[in-house]
Amino acid sequence: MKIIVDTCIWSMAFRRNTGPVNQAVVELEALILDNRAQMLGPIRQEVLSGIKAQTQFERLRQILGAFPDLPIERSDYERAALFFTACRRRGIQGSNTDFLICAVAHRYSLPIFTQDRDFTFFQTVIDIQLYGSSV
Repeated sequence: MKIIVDTCIWSMAFRRNTGPVNQAVVELEALILDNRAQMLGPIRQEVLSGIKAQTQFERLRQILGAFPDLPIERSDYERAALFFTACRRRGIQGSNTDFLICAVAHRYSLPIFTQDRDFTFFQTVIDIQLYGSSV
């Protein structure tokens, strides 16, 4: 099964010096080797945003270029808006990008690999799956 990998995991693997071996990075490596890691355009944008050094940006852009974007449709944006509203009604805040990730994951019936705890709150309101015990 394919897995949508969230921004925080990609960043941990390719943007941060995490020191000792990080289990999430090890898991991402396994997903990549098994051709199971999925990228979304908005996640790519978040990972690449804010990189000051052009050489680092180009290096990361090339690495991430190996992962095609899972197609996003108009209905995903509409569902993301519905998810946003449903969560907001319950007092749960989230970003537009996070709800778009949830909408795409919902449509494709794919779990999300993340360490962002917000997704556990979203999961109490909307029908999404989280990969393993990632949060």
